[in-house]
Amino acid sequence: MYEKILIADDEEGIVSFIKDSLICEGYDILVASNGEQAVELAKKQPDLIILDVMMPGMDGYEVCSSIRDMVTCPIIFLSALQSESQRIKGLAVGGDDYIIKPFSMRELKMRIQAHLRRQKRVLTTDRLTLLKYGGLSIDLKGHEVYFMNRSLSFTKREFDIIELLALHPGIIFSKEQIYEKVWGYDAMGDSSCIAEHVKKIRSKLSEFDNQTAYISTVWGVGYKWERIK
Repeated sequence: MYEKILIADDEEGIVSFIKDSLICEGYDILVASNGEQAVELAKKQPDLIILDVMMPGMDGYEVCSSIRDMVTCPIIFLSALQSESQRIKGLAVGGDDYIIKPFSMRELKMRIQAHLRRQKRVLTTDRLTLLKYGGLSIDLKGHEVYFMNRSLSFTKREFDIIELLALHPGIIFSKEQIYEKVWGYDAMGDSSCIAEHVKKIRSKLSEFDNQTAYISTVWGVGYKWERIK
């Protein structure tokens, strides 16, 4: 599956040119014509954002500042503002690159590829300690769960169940299997408590994201973590 790129620019001609060129490369494209739309589409967690500075409403700097805690992907500013102070400001608010208009489409593609390669290396390094499902991040090393960088509070048992299921998306675990793997074979008790723990986990997740069912019940079998992109 190819990466998803958000283009935020109010100049239709430039957007169409970039969009058509990147679609030919196999990228999935999202388009925003103003700052407010860009902030909303950033919630879809694109793999890279191309961001104009001078847009109606929120300018690119404001957009970058407001979404930087929401997304970790590379942000490339694309602007006609050429001064050193403008370029520095773009990097200071959270941008990863700054390209001046008019620009070479070939150079833009190469910079996109370079940033995506770098991002993949970071994710590969972190993949054993950080799981990401949509806006949800699970820090296995720190035993923390975040949604859009907002911390969620789980007990140790609840986190252990999340960790077990999230490490094996799509795999169904019975209540007995979950109990044995989380509590241990020699634990005093039984698997009847699993349903209550899963209920509490779902309730806490829904407080932050009530649109996504992260844990599904497979009736008569058990539970599984959904494959969420």
